[in-house]
Amino acid sequence: MAKGSPQLEWCIVRLGEDHNWWVDEVSDSVHWDVDALSIIDPRQVDHLIEAIEPLREYGFDANLFERAFIPFRIAKDLGKGRVQLLRTKELLIESDEKLFALPDVIDEENGPYADLLDHLTRLRVKLLNDLYDFEEKLTVDEVEDQIREEQNTDFIEGRSVHLFAELTQILDFAPAGYGEDDEESGKRRRASTTEEDDIPDLVEEEDERMKNDTSLKWDEDEESGDEEKKEGAEKDSDDEDDEDDDEKKDKDDGDDAEEDDRPTRSRRGRR
Repeated sequence: MAKGSPQLEWCIVRLGEDHNWWVDEVSDSVHWDVDALSIIDPRQVDHLIEAIEPLREYGFDANLFERAFIPFRIAKDLGKGRVQLLRTKELLIESDEKLFALPDVIDEENGPYADLLDHLTRLRVKLLNDLYDFEEKLTVDEVEDQIREEQNTDFIEGRSVHLFAELTQILDFAPAGYGEDDEESGKRRRASTTEEDDIPDLVEEEDERMKNDTSLKWDEDEESGDEEKKEGAEKDSDDEDDEDDDEKKDKDDGDDAEEDDRPTRSRRGRR
């Protein structure tokens, strides 16, 4: 069923134990199967819009993104973690309203949501090949195989894959050994390369200006004179200390001589 179909006008969603939202009821039960049907909440929509921002310079198609989702606004809180949503014509990327986004998965193989997954995967591969110096260029098939392997593991273990997780697997994908920190530093390095080339070496210019500044040389001469005065004062002080030490020494020598002239007492005189 195409996105423009009038049958899907409202849906009722519930908050799951995994803190994701899942669809319980839809107005078009003929074309939509609510079994394990997930919906992206406003917080997750904001995250996706932020995550696709780096892909714009690689050819991101905003119209393809909008066609892949059916937007809903909150109509009524039904209690017990259930909310009724009404369909809206607002655009997800441009709207200031907090909107839910239901991926159009009526045709899982060739529908608009499937086209978006393929589009994001190709752009992510371009970005990674641009950021990292791989021995061999990363391919779309390699990325899809790795993501599919993770999804198969969830399926075998009986876990339903939320569509938000499916999208972030693509947008956050990095080969083994390459992490988010490396990617952020790579982005900053690429962004700063041009800026650094345009900035003159202000440090060297400032050093040269200081060398040729006569006023600074006067300050240096004054500081040098103060330093010489300080050293002279310290030398005079040391000379005075030496003179005092000599006088003290002469006095001590005189006292010793007087003591030597005194008669000594003999122990034999004591009887």
